[in-house]
Amino acid sequence: MTAKIDYGNLMHEAMRGLIRKVLKGVAESGLPGSHHFFITFDTSHPDAELADWLSDRYPGEMTVVMQHWYDGLDVGDEGFAVTLNFGDAPEPLYIPYDSIKTFVDPSVEFGLRFETQEDEAEAADPESAPSATVPEPVVESVVKEPSSKDAEVVSLDSFRKS
Repeated sequence: MTAKIDYGNLMHEAMRGLIRKVLKGVAESGLPGSHHFFITFDTSHPDAELADWLSDRYPGEMTVVMQHWYDGLDVGDEGFAVTLNFGDAPEPLYIPYDSIKTFVDPSVEFGLRFETQEDEAEAADPESAPSATVPEPVVESVVKEPSSKDAEVVSLDSFRKS
């Protein structure tokens, strides 16, 4: 047994599972109502698959929109494949769940943002960020129900021991 419970990784896994479950529902039944997604992912992830011209144009990260036109949504255990339209050119993509940086459904003001401790350290002070650390996931979620007035932000940092 480990010396501590790794809540960061457990939350990370749960939120990726939520994305997988939502996408499975969309693959089976389509997007309900006005739901649509903005998904930002790491284009340099070793398992991400996208056309060379897209990875050249977006060498670090890319945001895709699943709304009016998408095709071939195939949801797997490790990621999902979808064909999206880029300037009237359909392009197939494979996006691993662990490459996703943000997942947003603006129709209900729901969003997930995945960061690493390393990302936060660089944002705070790029000069002092360690270069060879293993990042620990940090998950923030912003949920706003249509009837509520304020979004609730949940950050794992408030529960993490230093």
